[in-house]
Amino acid sequence: MDTNLPRVTYSNIGEDFSAVHAHLDALLPKVRETVLGRDRLNLIAGEEDGDGVRYTAASPINRDWALGHFIAASEVAVRRAVEAAQDAYPDWSRRPWLERVSLLRRAAERFEARKYDLSAACLFEVGKSRMEAVGEVEETIDLIRYYAAEMEKNEGYDRPMQRAFQQEATRCVLRPQGVFAVIAPFNFPVALSVAMTTGALLAGNTVVYKPSPMAGLTGRLLADCFVEAGLPAGALNLVCGGAEVGETLVAHPGVAGVAFTGSHAVGMGIFRRMAERPYAHPVIAEMGGKNPTYVTANADLDTASSGVMRSAFGLSGQKCSAGSTVLVHERVADEFLGALVDKTAKLTVGDPQRADVFVGPVINRAAAERFERVAASVRQQGRFAAGGEMLAGGLYDRGYYAAPSIATDLPPDHDLHKDELFLPFLTVRRFADLGSAIREGNDVPYGLTAGIYTQDEAELQLFLNTAEAGVLYANRASGATTGAWPGIQTFCGWKGSGVTGKGGLGPWYVPQFMREQSHTVMG
Repeated sequence: MDTNLPRVTYSNIGEDFSAVHAHLDALLPKVRETVLGRDRLNLIAGEEDGDGVRYTAASPINRDWALGHFIAASEVAVRRAVEAAQDAYPDWSRRPWLERVSLLRRAAERFEARKYDLSAACLFEVGKSRMEAVGEVEETIDLIRYYAAEMEKNEGYDRPMQRAFQQEATRCVLRPQGVFAVIAPFNFPVALSVAMTTGALLAGNTVVYKPSPMAGLTGRLLADCFVEAGLPAGALNLVCGGAEVGETLVAHPGVAGVAFTGSHAVGMGIFRRMAERPYAHPVIAEMGGKNPTYVTANADLDTASSGVMRSAFGLSGQKCSAGSTVLVHERVADEFLGALVDKTAKLTVGDPQRADVFVGPVINRAAAERFERVAASVRQQGRFAAGGEMLAGGLYDRGYYAAPSIATDLPPDHDLHKDELFLPFLTVRRFADLGSAIREGNDVPYGLTAGIYTQDEAELQLFLNTAEAGVLYANRASGATTGAWPGIQTFCGWKGSGVTGKGGLGPWYVPQFMREQSHTVMG
């Protein structure tokens, strides 16, 4: 790997990435030829495992391209994976925390060494643009290093307490829980999988990891990185498959906790399932968002239209933080909408292997059918300022490509203003009073991210003090509601977007995988 290539993040959009593109021009054909289409077995107790049903996953870019052949783990295989994690737990949990930190940092080095191979695999697997794919793996590396640094900064979460008597010593220690099930989504298959897995492992837990059935390729590649770093057999086990595998995993009595990223319905189902046990077990869940943006009469409309466009249509809107609804002051609504439509019209939709493509496909047929349903609703009750159709012809017939779509003139109480769509689909509303608009934006089941564009300090403070979301942004051209980075922006879901009140990317993430213990020793 060329270490002189510039780093790609979600915010440094103004840099010269020509060298990165030249590297990818040469790499992508090789990855498609040598990495895609292979048999990828599960990993249990350090050994490859083929117990289950073989299935083939296709690239959303072109359904003729097989990402690989994977194994939907059998019920017996899932049980063996949990048992392997239980067997590995005593050794892993008792290792000094500094040893665990050292090993995870070696894993970060393995991810860095394989950064562009992983990025290319992510591009083919999810249909991400080049910059989104590389940025995700860069984020993954920073995630591991940030969480390791937090473990070190807090001295393994072991600290002395006050003494009631001179002859006693008291400490507060955070201890691991046991086996964690890590259940990851398709849209950030590397970063989210590694974030949850790293949090569990650093804390001293062992892991059974189930990627999305659409993300088995990166799932196996990232598991290999941990193994190459020296993770002991059984500390991380990989079981691929769909909902039935996840249900079997969550139901296993040997699972002490669950880390999950996905839909609100599935996340709350897991939460309730774990609550039905004889005593409480932790569930760390991030479950989506609606993520309103407010554009006031005092906004820089060029910055606002850029930020809204990038948040709405990056990764085809398939982000939990995607900005899928915007409220604009009536005085600037027409001017803002014109600028937004103009920028959207310049986006290239197509094969993300190409450097000029910003919008790739949606993930599968179900997403395309959901797009058709919501588009029909707009045509009945509002209008499209841009897009509104699935694209056809050529490559568009081999995947599911939706035009970046902007819906307006919908009734204020329309469901599309409140439902998470996971599509390149944005609704636009007008407002006369910012306070009322924020109350309207808050009136959704979710509370993940929100953004504002204003040059007025009072409007900014009103937003910061009343927006009901865990991640707030103001005046960002790189993304109205998207672009959080480890150690810079924490990523905490309020209301239906989370269950713990603490989020990822920040200092309170790793402790969620642990439980508190008080030590009092008399001298």
